[in-house]
Amino acid sequence: MGIRLDDVNKRIIHALMQDARNTSAPMIAEDVGVSPATIRNRIDQLENAGVIRGYHANVDFEAADEMLTTLYTATASVEERPRLAQQARTITGVVNVREFMAGEENLHVLAVGPDVEALNDVARELTKLGLEIDDEKLVRTEQFQAYHAFGPAETHQQFSDYISLAGGNEVVEITVDDDAPIVGKSLEQADGEGLLEDDTLVVSIERTDDVLTPTGGTEVRAGDILTVLSRSDFDTSMLRAFQSDDG
Repeated sequence: MGIRLDDVNKRIIHALMQDARNTSAPMIAEDVGVSPATIRNRIDQLENAGVIRGYHANVDFEAADEMLTTLYTATASVEERPRLAQQARTITGVVNVREFMAGEENLHVLAVGPDVEALNDVARELTKLGLEIDDEKLVRTEQFQAYHAFGPAETHQQFSDYISLAGGNEVVEITVDDDAPIVGKSLEQADGEGLLEDDTLVVSIERTDDVLTPTGGTEVRAGDILTVLSRSDFDTSMLRAFQSDDG
């Protein structure tokens, strides 16, 4: 069955893509502004509709056991591609198979093995299926992140600002004093009251054992360690929001 991706569903998907293991329905509910029961029902609907197809661990096999990961690009006929993709998944060592719409190299197979010979076995099995292997590459790293367009609006802005600021601009870490002007205010409030300079951007907040990605509604607390970017050199005026009057 089909399902409409409204704002609530998009925020659920964004949260689960970001960290499915440590994200609960009450946590999403608090962020989105609905009840936990609504979030649980929506997750069930997304799973039943096949939108959320599973929850998988992102494993670094090299770090785990110095194993090798290889990406095979292969070509299959359009008619045979779905069947061959399913069969490729059954080969020992294969962890991911992707189909592409048409043309050459329309099947990508990701495999893991303890050594080169094990990966050669995977290649031989793919060839036995009738696949033509066009190329194979050792994978160094693979990184995942949530789809930003489904997240809160403040996160989109912060992300784009971070990219524009990151090239050659100054980055500092600031510990917020107990009686600093910004304490108890959200970043949006602080900006509206002129506490934050136009050239500065708070990109992360370290609080106890957590590192938070701030949004406009994130409240700053005493003792927070903020990572702040600036398009220009930092001076005392940029720090006044985070320090006590006698700091």
